[in-house]
Amino acid sequence: MNNEEPKAMEELEAAIGYTFRDRATLAEALTHSSYHNEMKAKGDPVPFNERLEFLGDSVLSIIVSSYLFEHYAAKQEGDLTKIRAAVVCEKALARYAAKISLGDYLFLGRGEAMTDGRHRPSITADAFEALLAAIYLDSGETFGRVTEFLMPFIIPMVEEVSKIGVIDYKSSLQQIVQSAAGEILDYVLVDEQGPDHNKQFTVEARLNSNVIGRGVAKTKREAEQKAAREALILFGELHE
Repeated sequence: MNNEEPKAMEELEAAIGYTFRDRATLAEALTHSSYHNEMKAKGDPVPFNERLEFLGDSVLSIIVSSYLFEHYAAKQEGDLTKIRAAVVCEKALARYAAKISLGDYLFLGRGEAMTDGRHRPSITADAFEALLAAIYLDSGETFGRVTEFLMPFIIPMVEEVSKIGVIDYKSSLQQIVQSAAGEILDYVLVDEQGPDHNKQFTVEARLNSNVIGRGVAKTKREAEQKAAREALILFGELHE
């Protein structure tokens, strides 16, 4: 694909399983501010997706919050908030966008297109939120169709976050460390073994270069969580 030219919107509609009644709404969702500025300089300004991104952020939040409330009745508000934060953060949204190759359909200014803007997480994550808003508006400002599109991305991520405690242990440890000025917390990869398809990582949590926790897992992220959990046990914040 030519980096400067987006793929046809019909292909995106096929990929997401939704056909827009007003394709102008979809076009707006796919238009980055760099393209708007470029066209404006030519005397032909076009709407860009920042307003839709604003709305999409709220649509995303209510759908995810409702799902967590209904399906995780045993978890308290703080835990639900942490899970929601993990599944709607920029990194997560960029992952969802990549699954539908959303960057390939974006209208970008020449400079953004030529510097790999189609794969820049900040751009694709924002566009994903704008796409949610576009589906929401085009389908009659109801949550049915946008929920149908969104949940296949959200459910696996929620399960992943819940399983390994992506936010809980590291965030809790960080809060404790930040309460004392001058403390430095690091996660250090100290060992990596096994073939690419079955790696095992060992990570140490270190406070001012002193080891306070160790974790072993198949991903570095999970190993860091385990190391943070061990540190919280050491500090008396958790029990075995």
